[in-house]
Amino acid sequence: MQSRPAELGEFGFAGDDRVVPFQVEGLDVRGRAVQLGPLLDTILGRHDYPQPVARLLAEAIVLTVLIGTSLKFEGKFVVQTKGDGPVDLLVADFSTPENLRAYARFDEEALAEAVAAGRTSPQELLGNGILAFTIDQGNFMQPYQGIVPLDGASLEDIAGVYFRQSEQIPTRVRLGVAELFDRDEEGRPRRGWRAGGVIAQFLPDAPERMRQPDLHGGDGDTGEQALAEDDTWSEARMLVDTIDADELTDPQIGIERLLFRLFHERGVRVYDPQAVYDRCSCSREKVKGVLKGFSDDDIAASAEDGKITVTCEFCSTVYRYEAEEVREV
Repeated sequence: MQSRPAELGEFGFAGDDRVVPFQVEGLDVRGRAVQLGPLLDTILGRHDYPQPVARLLAEAIVLTVLIGTSLKFEGKFVVQTKGDGPVDLLVADFSTPENLRAYARFDEEALAEAVAAGRTSPQELLGNGILAFTIDQGNFMQPYQGIVPLDGASLEDIAGVYFRQSEQIPTRVRLGVAELFDRDEEGRPRRGWRAGGVIAQFLPDAPERMRQPDLHGGDGDTGEQALAEDDTWSEARMLVDTIDADELTDPQIGIERLLFRLFHERGVRVYDPQAVYDRCSCSREKVKGVLKGFSDDDIAASAEDGKITVTCEFCSTVYRYEAEEVREV
């Protein structure tokens, strides 16, 4: 059945895997919101991650999509955690304007021990380390990287610290992940993943209104001298804080309904949604280009029966090359 374009007076809901920009003029707030369904389920299912790992990577994916789709240039935006916990690496890589890939690395034995002991919070799984945001505009531009410590109860808390320290824009991030269980058309049990998120930023016309109190313990934490938070932003932040994780992942609610629930008294404007896709940037030629840096000894050590096999960590695509083919490169 073919879909038809919306007519005057009709409203088309974005649905899954589409980012919805929004603006609340009465609160000087702009933001983006998304619900991820099939895209997320495909990425997580491809690697069959254990549940705690899948949840962490899903949050990183949502955060990457919310920020990456706001970029106005051609390039890449990467969110990466690196720590000493059982899940030592998360990577979500967004190539403008719409392509996403992601993977997680974890220690199976350490993860099993953590789960058995009930140590499954983000802090305990990621451990001590960093959260890095990288913007790469290509060969002729210097990449920008913002780094904050993995110091927070969740990725949304840690991301909030990044915006506070690096962007200096009052920002609130909410992330939610859900594992759903149902049955397929033949009655067999199956599971699926959904996730959602909202990022709201305070962008008033007067820049001085964006000033915030210093972080607790900072050099400027001087009690009476600390700046009070703008009342308008306080209202917006408190509204965003009322979001329940179930609302972010429930397909029956949808992003537009959620935004209306939050901001209808102030008036919220939504803009055309932007689709995102599960698309890896690897290719046979790109992988072959990496292999050209191998020495003859490396090639000999990597070859088995005269062939070299490389598996993409993101999309699990397997590439095979003749050892002599690589040497010729």
